[in-house]
Amino acid sequence: MPVRKISKKRLKTLIDSFSGKNILVWGDLILDEYLYGTTSRISREAPVLILSYRHQEYSLGGAGNTVLNLKELGANPIPVGVIGDDLPGEHLVSLLSQAGISTRYLIRWPQWSTPLKTRILAGEETARKQQILRIDHEDKIPADPNLKNKILNQLTQLAPSTEALLISDYNYGIVQEDIYHQILPHFNHLPLTLDSRFRLLRFKQVTALTPNESEAQHALKIDEPPPENDFTTIGRQLLRRSQAQAVLLTRGSRGMILFERRKRPLTIPIFGTTDIVDGTGAGDTVISVFTLALACQASFKEAATLANVAGGLVVMKKGTASVSASELKEALNL
Repeated sequence: MPVRKISKKRLKTLIDSFSGKNILVWGDLILDEYLYGTTSRISREAPVLILSYRHQEYSLGGAGNTVLNLKELGANPIPVGVIGDDLPGEHLVSLLSQAGISTRYLIRWPQWSTPLKTRILAGEETARKQQILRIDHEDKIPADPNLKNKILNQLTQLAPSTEALLISDYNYGIVQEDIYHQILPHFNHLPLTLDSRFRLLRFKQVTALTPNESEAQHALKIDEPPPENDFTTIGRQLLRRSQAQAVLLTRGSRGMILFERRKRPLTIPIFGTTDIVDGTGAGDTVISVFTLALACQASFKEAATLANVAGGLVVMKKGTASVSASELKEALNL
């Protein structure tokens, strides 16, 4: 089914409305580290390349990248999450502060290690560097009732002043089902969106889900890649079983499919080229734009259209990236 035309005036109005919207982001904050080096010889100790270190960079990952995307779009994101009493936690706070994002509602917990993903990139001196290895420093949040109460209190305290709740769940334990069920009545009048790597069907009655193909298959316990036309069935099953109002299924170079209750699925072709440079963090960009548009009273179709454009832009950037409101306008010739 082709996408029905949405006027440029309407899209511009929505993007202009992004400015200053208070969007609460509850999720797993991750620090992304990039180590760059050059390679020119083989080690004598083992048949491996020797990497000559050049420099390193840090960026916000996980829910942190979602928060940064919202900020770039002009919103006022409010992150609620947990960081450890460690150097990665300090880096996260510094990066958020540099971006003008409040860290007031972050919980520092000494028994928790801030998730750190170290990517090692290498190549010849003048060549484009390629990722050769990733090292994940991971921890599971301790089952501490005091920490759980702190998270619950932060979320309920912020509910009256927010215009949408975005849940970014990377399965590190910050997003917990019992907390979700307790806060749901506080947010049932607002857009509530969910991006969950492994637990899509644990959080019922959200406004919308934004899974990719593999996340959708995992949620429905589908092991083998399904035939092309089966993704319509998959989307409908997710919509029914999650009790959500909408599911936006992202499909990489094949675009997106929007599923709504009592409506036919809407196929949205990819925006821009199908030659994807880097898909890192694209899902964070998609749910950021989708949620922000819903907070601005967009329909699901309008929100999905803008999210599709943003997704098409961000995959053309290297590494964990974001898209600004001005980039969206430029891409749409607004």
